[in-house]
Amino acid sequence: MLFSGYAARVTLDGRVARGERTRTAALDAAVILATEAGLHGLSLAQLADTLGVSKSGLFAHWRSKEALQLATVDRAVEQWQVRIVGPALRAPRGVRRLWALHDARIDFYAARVLPGGCFFANTEFEYNARPGPVRDRLAEAFGRWTAFLERLVQEAVALGELPADLDVQQLAYEVDALGISAAMRSRLLDPDTAYRHARQGLLNRLRARCSDPTLLPEGLS
Repeated sequence: MLFSGYAARVTLDGRVARGERTRTAALDAAVILATEAGLHGLSLAQLADTLGVSKSGLFAHWRSKEALQLATVDRAVEQWQVRIVGPALRAPRGVRRLWALHDARIDFYAARVLPGGCFFANTEFEYNARPGPVRDRLAEAFGRWTAFLERLVQEAVALGELPADLDVQQLAYEVDALGISAAMRSRLLDPDTAYRHARQGLLNRLRARCSDPTLLPEGLS
């Protein structure tokens, strides 16, 4: 009896794991679709057609178009954390971590992981005049990102690597603005030039204010 119960639990756990893998793969596809055709137009039918599965199979995970859109935003946040925030946090606190974050963001764009460009740059423009739960979720994610940027700048100030009178919010704004500009310009103009300017722009800004510029690269090759 003990072993039969164990076997049943293993089978159930396996099904749950497969279901979660299927859900994650579907959301990865949804993030890509959102960058190519827009998040507002993303639907269960569109995703099912892309994946070659039945709409009813996806309905088991998301009961509505809006539920799918909200889950897609959350999945994009997870990707951002893994590919951009995670690598940056391995760098030492201060200007080196701030630079590593920006550098990882540009690397993410340059790798063309999302063929339609930056998920957040695209959807924030798409939803800035569309009130509702999806816009609220995007605003929440953007607020957390802004707070994270400000925290990294503040850490650099606390370490004495940036001046005490620095406008923390202003520098955080400039860091994000350089990233957004790179994301948008790289889709319409020469991407290598856009990425180089975005990197060099922050590097110049940080080296000009850093108490020890040798903590940062001298320039870009």
